[in-house]
Amino acid sequence: MTVTLYGIKNCDTMKKARAWLDQNGVAYAFHDYKTAGIEPARLKTWCDTLGWETLLNRSGTTFRKLPDADKQGLDEARAIALMREQPSMIRRPVLDMGGGRLLVGFKPDLYRDEVRRG
Repeated sequence: MTVTLYGIKNCDTMKKARAWLDQNGVAYAFHDYKTAGIEPARLKTWCDTLGWETLLNRSGTTFRKLPDADKQGLDEARAIALMREQPSMIRRPVLDMGGGRLLVGFKPDLYRDEVRRG
């Protein structure tokens, strides 16, 4: 099973997810999209799979600091453009378990269930 954890290195939620994976013996690659960016095709696939509303972090500081005009009338194309411009607007972590299985956010019970499924 190829597992990739996407997020931002210094995020507290990311630290919890990484610690959980380490403690449970789950080997994973870490992709810091703040420093390495995010591929447009991957972001589009995530939006197709999860919905852009799930992926866009509206509660984060970066989104809240946007001018109101940028927050109005959001659609998938605009949300993807915002997330590409400011990767910290992508809800994190995104755990890619392979085979199209994606988890957004960190919930230990969901991680446990997905790891058991293999």
